[in-house]
Amino acid sequence: MTGNRASNRYAKALIGYAQDNNLLEGVFNDMNHVVKTLGESEELMQLIQSPIVKSETKNDALKSVFAAFDKASFNLIDLLIANNRIELLPMVAQRYTELYDELKGKQVATVTTAVPLSQEMENKILEKVSTLTGKEVILKKKVDADLIGGFILRVGDKEYNASISNKLNTLKRKFYQSTSA
Repeated sequence: MTGNRASNRYAKALIGYAQDNNLLEGVFNDMNHVVKTLGESEELMQLIQSPIVKSETKNDALKSVFAAFDKASFNLIDLLIANNRIELLPMVAQRYTELYDELKGKQVATVTTAVPLSQEMENKILEKVSTLTGKEVILKKKVDADLIGGFILRVGDKEYNASISNKLNTLKRKFYQSTSA
């Protein structure tokens, strides 16, 4: 995904600023609100990503939607607009929340399965990840029927792919390699 490095840098700068000015909680709440609002409003996402819409219009729209924001959060919007990078706002907000969780000793783990997890399996995954990381775990669950079965577990920058589709693709590659050799 384009912009990951840039969004990471903006998020790190924002969390550093928020830490220095005792604004961590307020900015965290604002960034959670950004993630939720932009995730639910396709129109707002299209607005900030459109190269045709003027920066002033984007700025006015964002500041009216997020009127109750902390000054630091408004400064982020102003900075992104000034640098013509406002389309990074959703990624910056998401990355900020992840950095905040890390700072508070929490680890986010994402598990993707072909079918919804049972409570028993969810508890086992939480326990295992907590044991491995030594941190409190926040589990995000996704369902992707294309996996066929099994799961994909992502913790930080590590991923364990135990999906049936991955195993079938691996077998397919090995089959093609052995027939072409």
